[in-house]
Amino acid sequence: MNRPIVAITMGDAAGVGPEVIMKSLAHAEPHAWCRPLVVGDAKRLSHAGRIVGSKLKVRSLTIDEVEKAEFAADTVDCIDLKLIPEDLAWGALSATAGDAAYQFVKEACDLAVRGKVAAICTAPLNKAALHMGGHHYPGHTEILAALTGTEEVSMMLSTPKLKVTHVTTHIGLIDAIAKIEPGLVERTIGRAHAVLVKSGNSTPKIGVCGINPHAGENGLFGHGEEAEKIEPAIAACLKKGWNVVGPLPADTLFFLAQRGDYDMVIAMYHDQGHGPVKVLGIEAGVNITVGLPVVRTSVDHGTAFDIAGTGKVDERSMIEALRQAAELAPK
Repeated sequence: MNRPIVAITMGDAAGVGPEVIMKSLAHAEPHAWCRPLVVGDAKRLSHAGRIVGSKLKVRSLTIDEVEKAEFAADTVDCIDLKLIPEDLAWGALSATAGDAAYQFVKEACDLAVRGKVAAICTAPLNKAALHMGGHHYPGHTEILAALTGTEEVSMMLSTPKLKVTHVTTHIGLIDAIAKIEPGLVERTIGRAHAVLVKSGNSTPKIGVCGINPHAGENGLFGHGEEAEKIEPAIAACLKKGWNVVGPLPADTLFFLAQRGDYDMVIAMYHDQGHGPVKVLGIEAGVNITVGLPVVRTSVDHGTAFDIAGTGKVDERSMIEALRQAAELAPK
């Protein structure tokens, strides 16, 4: 098997990203699935390795030395941008770390666009630090969309029991409701349908959440948002022959989906989709950006400044993100 090269961005160097990478790459499974290549800072990774008690060596490479990576199981190959000062504090907001996190993503994206790597797997960045560093994006999804010139993408959260794609993400709830309209809902369902078909499910069953409690209950709650914003999109999808059901009450739909009745849930806004996934366990969750010209997966947790530098971070979400990056990578 020709294992794909997966670029792992180090994320915010003051957070748990460096530690979670070193802990993940100490396991045999990621090396069986892919050839991991970190884009970050070699000295920071080495420091993180000492914190977590890793025996892995870190090998520093320049951005032009991808072909020199050896992908040995006892060594972490790192495209070393040398942006992190050795005395950077763990667990503290830093403009330097915020700017560096952006640069790591930018270089990894460039490698993916040029075909030097097959997929990107991102460690967490901190939005406040990102903004302090001069990059005013809500998160990874929007950065990658801008870098690739992609007008519209969707965030998908995936766990072994539940897959959720969001119509809106990092905007306020009032703004999210205003933004939702039939065309956006239909395109979001389309992106979710496409990723399921690509993964081998030729006839996925997709459940669509309502906006209001009980999906509006025939106009009893809300101001007709379901009828105006969601039902026309579902009708358009049904005309394509897709198995799409809704709008459904979100509380009921998530229960049915996690027991296996639906292959995908379409959530209308950030917390509607994120809450149920994180109840199932952050360590099992993976964030996938759907609609990009490059494959991107991510851990489903933040920078965890409260435990950064302690070695306590759980690496299971990163391992799962690497598995899904390898699985989705072009063959």
